Amino acid sequence: MTDTSAGRLAAGVLVLLLLAVAAGLVALWPGDAPRVPPVVAGIVQGAEVVGVSGEGCEDLAGRGCRLIDVVLRDGPDAGERSFFALPGGEFVPELSVGDRVRVSRTVIEGEQPALDDRQAQPLAFVDFDRGRPLLLLGLAFAVIVVALARWQGARSLAGLALSLLVVVAWLVPAILDGHPPLLAALVGGLAVMLVTTALTHGIGLKSAAAMLGAAATLVLIVLLAVLAVDAARITGLASEEANLLQAGSDGALSIQGLVLAGVVVGALGVLDDVTISQASTVLALRRADPAMPLRTLFGEAMTVGRDHLGATVNTLVLAYTGASLPVLLIFATQGTGLVDAITREVVAQEVVATLVGSIGLVAAVPLTTALAALLATRVPARALSAGGGVHHH
Repeated sequence: MTDTSAGRLAAGVLVLLLLAVAAGLVALWPGDAPRVPPVVAGIVQGAEVVGVSGEGCEDLAGRGCRLIDVVLRDGPDAGERSFFALPGGEFVPELSVGDRVRVSRTVIEGEQPALDDRQAQPLAFVDFDRGRPLLLLGLAFAVIVVALARWQGARSLAGLALSLLVVVAWLVPAILDGHPPLLAALVGGLAVMLVTTALTHGIGLKSAAAMLGAAATLVLIVLLAVLAVDAARITGLASEEANLLQAGSDGALSIQGLVLAGVVVGALGVLDDVTISQASTVLALRRADPAMPLRTLFGEAMTVGRDHLGATVNTLVLAYTGASLPVLLIFATQGTGLVDAITREVVAQEVVATLVGSIGLVAAVPLTTALAALLATRVPARALSAGGGVHHH
């Protein structure tokens, strides 16, 4: 790719982008003590239900209660037996013998009651333990991806793992450390895009065009998100999670910034698919017809891009609609009109995210196509490999 002036220019821009992202990662690196103090919670342990009874728990959970006997499976009390009580009612989960659950130790006046103290409730139910089914589902996904895509599928899984690592181990701590959520999301998103694209698709003309197109589109999405969130007066305080963060951070965390960061991260995954697909289409057309001029190459690739774009935007819209479906059902049961429901912040926030992300995807198609066509027409067709790299002779 660096054998031509256009290739050298693209490589130079990518190097500058890489250095800028690296500098951003260092500058926003989270410290050891986050400015947003963590909420101190009790130790959560795994347990297995060994008995369910409706007797002996009225003083703990009222009439219709159930006494759940468990054996702790991990933590400092592994192997010990204990219990907790659940109240009656349709909103309380049904537990059966053999269920695996997560429980936390109860603290009363700074002290933990004994595990067999019948006068107190030593444990509190937290949730079901879903580790085993989630692990099996994840393994099935990995096996199918590797079986169908082979080595490239394995690289894609490695890229996915790195993406999650960046989000969990860098982005979240950086935001909790007091850095602007939007800036952190942009730097983290660019880092994820660069690493996963290079790891999954290698280094070559296809990856270069996709990276440049995705980087430019991410910047556009950030600008649009800032304007849209401000114009629509999205505060980010419509959800219970946002209120908990606001209370826990004592105002040190920008909740509106979290909304903007969510828009950037949410559009990132689909953006990689669109940019890589368009760059790959351009290279395939170039190899099939080396004499095809730049304008024709761009037009033919855009024909494929329009078809892909329609399906991708539909996917993005349905994903955000699915996230808002419970809220829409609540509004429907209250007789709230469609227009009024859409303008409520809890739904409007998803609408803004959908439209901003969709505009970004629409812009990414011609932008990446143009970059890929410009680079491809300046490289001899015989030098292009099927993987999107450049063979040197």
